[in-house]
Amino acid sequence: MSYFRIPCFVRFTFVHKFVLVCNINQQNMAGYTPIMLAALAAVENPKDMRVVEQLFSKGDVNAKAIQAGQTALMLAVSHGRMDMVQALLAQGAEVNIQDDEGSTALMCASEHGHADIVKLLLAQPDCDDNSSALSIALEAGHNDIAVLLYAHANFSTGVSFDFTTCTHINMCLCSS
Repeated sequence: MSYFRIPCFVRFTFVHKFVLVCNINQQNMAGYTPIMLAALAAVENPKDMRVVEQLFSKGDVNAKAIQAGQTALMLAVSHGRMDMVQALLAQGAEVNIQDDEGSTALMCASEHGHADIVKLLLAQPDCDDNSSALSIALEAGHNDIAVLLYAHANFSTGVSFDFTTCTHINMCLCSS
């Protein structure tokens, strides 16, 4: 992870322990907050994940980076960090926020080929499964994701899902 400078100061308590006090929403020179950088981290054990979850609970998980307007959720999605995506959603990350180019987290997952994250985002009640994500998935050659998006848009309204239709769609996408 890159060097990240945040205005912090250290206080001594009466028991001589350090307490680090930081502005969790402060952006570094590149425009990223500690939450955004943590969303990119690979967590190795449950104890470390609890620390990350604590960090997410203390700041604005929907803050946008200065340069491209990406959120922590978009960064985690783009890098395939399923555990971070789950933790950010649990802390209220909004799935439909757009970056400076109009992309959402679903579009990022579709572009980068993260099918499991696409499924997770589509499972969010407020996820807008717009046709742009489908177009992006097709352009990137992620036909499996395109089928997921198509099926969600056309068959998730209480109608039973017909897997033969899905197979037909997949065959059509793969042959194009």
